[in-house]
Amino acid sequence: MTVTVAYEESTAGPRMQQAALAHVSVELGHLYAEDFERGPDYLTEHFAQVRPWLEVVSAQQVARTGRPARLSTCFLIDDYFTPFGSPRQVFEQLQSAARASGVQLDHIARESGCVLADGVRLAELVLDKLVSEPTPNTTGARPPTAETGWLANGLRSAGTDQAMSFVPWTPPRENARNRHSIFVDVELWDDQGEDRRWACTYLAAVWQLARLGVLRDKDGDVAVQAYKVDELPDQWADLPAVVQVNPKANPFTAYRTFSILNSRYLPVELAARIVLGQVAIDDHIVLQILERARREGITLDKSTVGRIEYAFVN
Repeated sequence: MTVTVAYEESTAGPRMQQAALAHVSVELGHLYAEDFERGPDYLTEHFAQVRPWLEVVSAQQVARTGRPARLSTCFLIDDYFTPFGSPRQVFEQLQSAARASGVQLDHIARESGCVLADGVRLAELVLDKLVSEPTPNTTGARPPTAETGWLANGLRSAGTDQAMSFVPWTPPRENARNRHSIFVDVELWDDQGEDRRWACTYLAAVWQLARLGVLRDKDGDVAVQAYKVDELPDQWADLPAVVQVNPKANPFTAYRTFSILNSRYLPVELAARIVLGQVAIDDHIVLQILERARREGITLDKSTVGRIEYAFVN
């Protein structure tokens, strides 16, 4: 296989490989076993719904920069929770449906690649960067996220409705609420014996960070890269985390992400944003990307959450 990511070395501070960056990474959807079982017509209809949004994203980027948009498209396949089909079969149906709808598909990724990507344990790497929000007026008695597997954006409710309880009930409270709270408590994984099963919500957060090109391995190299493969293997585990299927594709990683998803994913993405808001990205990487964007005449939000957008369709 041949890596398709070009980079240059940073000369100041710790060595951090620079990922090649498109303007926007556009996620064209997720594919799960039940979706695949609906057949080719369902996939073609899905891409037909997606196509108008590609035009919107392109126009939006032109309005921001005054120059042609450098878009990169991708599609995520669930080979983690319910593996299905074979790479050859699934890739062929996806690419055929995209072509039939006039949509350019650049990269196809595996959801299990959000756990282990080409030798890098991405899920654990991101877990090490989680910094839970401090909740005002609390004692810190709540066990840390690394132990419980739960992450909240505020103070959980206290008390009980059980008979004979003397602890009064208090409502949950969002940390950065706007008058009224929207409290979210997110399960990141569950453990079954020695096996850890990462939650879809958590993997969605890892997926966004991978597309933004902000994850680095222990050597400072970009953790998720797009590869070309000469021949598709029979097993998903034998594929790279991300495969470039369009020879002329723009880079997989980008300054911003835009995900076009079925509305059923809205709760997952809401929770993923709670996780992302508590991931501490290395300052050198943040400044590196902001400076590169500035040289292209692009103004970026310093936070990763501020660079992530969505369209939810039925």
